Amino acid sequence: MKEREKFGTRLGFILVSAGCAVGLGNVWKFPYMCGKNGGALFIIIYLIFLALLGFPIMVCEFAVGRASKKSCASSFRALEPKGSKWHRVSLIGMAGNYLLMMFYTVVAGWMLYYCYRCATGEFTTRVHSVDEINEKFGTMMGNPGTLLLWTIITIIISFGICALGMKNGVEKITKIMMISLLALIVVLAVHSLTLPGAMEGVKFYLVPDVDKVLDIGFGNVIFDAMSQAFFTLSIGIGSMAIFGSYLDKERSLTGETATITILDTFVALTAGLIIIPACFAYGINPDSGPKLIFVTLPNIFTQMAGGRIWGTLFFLFMSFAALSTVTAVFENIISFAIDLWGWERKKAVAVNLVTIIVLSLPCVLGFNVLSGIQPLGPGSGIMDLEDFLVSNNFLPIGALIYLMFCTSKRGWGFKNFTAEANAGKGKKFPMVLRGYMTYVLPMIIIAIYLKGYWDTFASKGLVYLIPWMAVAVMFLAFAFSVMFGRKK
Repeated sequence: MKEREKFGTRLGFILVSAGCAVGLGNVWKFPYMCGKNGGALFIIIYLIFLALLGFPIMVCEFAVGRASKKSCASSFRALEPKGSKWHRVSLIGMAGNYLLMMFYTVVAGWMLYYCYRCATGEFTTRVHSVDEINEKFGTMMGNPGTLLLWTIITIIISFGICALGMKNGVEKITKIMMISLLALIVVLAVHSLTLPGAMEGVKFYLVPDVDKVLDIGFGNVIFDAMSQAFFTLSIGIGSMAIFGSYLDKERSLTGETATITILDTFVALTAGLIIIPACFAYGINPDSGPKLIFVTLPNIFTQMAGGRIWGTLFFLFMSFAALSTVTAVFENIISFAIDLWGWERKKAVAVNLVTIIVLSLPCVLGFNVLSGIQPLGPGSGIMDLEDFLVSNNFLPIGALIYLMFCTSKRGWGFKNFTAEANAGKGKKFPMVLRGYMTYVLPMIIIAIYLKGYWDTFASKGLVYLIPWMAVAVMFLAFAFSVMFGRKK
């Protein structure tokens, strides 16, 4: 059997893993979630939950990958007790990665297209009104040819990187992208802080305002911070396990995970320092929702001195964030075919390149030709369904199973998990967390999972709430059948 590829350097592992975690959820969703929830106090709560929720599950996922030397397609089968059904979770991991790429590649294409549009001066040759920029965004969404073209460009670039191999492609090029991303984000943040009126944004962002949070509802802020902390690290579908499988045992997983989590958090917080002070400088509400990136910020760049340069750099930074995630997930998808069927890397790349292009078509057409399909209720679309299935189902259910696999006596077990996590130099996993991870954290994940369904469908009436809550129950039933089922 061909020897499994390995990372060439420790820095490569950290930056590639961070590149997978540092996605649009950090640099797109985090700033407007922060704006929506009153700023600084949201950040404090978010950081607490990041340590309590995301960190231990990420260690679990890395440990499963490193111990098995497999992707999520076969890692559970390699480690599970004889007669158990943990291997069935591979279905969640594989389906989740494909489903994620069905819409994430489309959004990554938007970033590349906007980078191109800023570079050519489309937004900054004259001052545009927000209505004009909104119209440009609508025109883009209504043109399936444009959306598909930039989606295909994204897919070709990312699979092209993967075709070069783990060390010579994914590691080497992602290191360049991530170092460039970190440099760009610092430059953009410094520039944003120098804008007139930016300090009001900094005050909003970094000085806790308890009264404002109480007006919003402290419970809502806590849940939003908890959810953001849980989803920001891309855990639950094996996207981290694959990089654990390429890692040697020279250093402990606890210390490496801490470094990756800190890097991921740095990007999220610094993205807020780019966006929120700029919004305050130009009198724009920082809780503008997803259109913050594609309508609000381009409007700011049209008014800004050197806006063409700053707009191009911003969307180049966003493109690197998106492409680093796409490339990481593609590496996971390629590994499925390598692990399960022994395919050569280039064959796996070629087949999956065509597959992902075809699978992205529903999302592309969902904004135009198929815009009448609204499975989650009025105002939703095909991309909303795909995002909901990944974010509200595959990620939390997958994370729950990884957690229970590493703590339950029916699974791999806490002893085996900590032995793997602690192998090598560096910080050791806190044994005091055993009870919390075994009994408390699973309940928190289930609560996040069910509340996500409730928040999505409660306001849409029983006609949506009842059938979709039935779907939630089916996902949970599958998870419990994996965790507690035995072969006959």
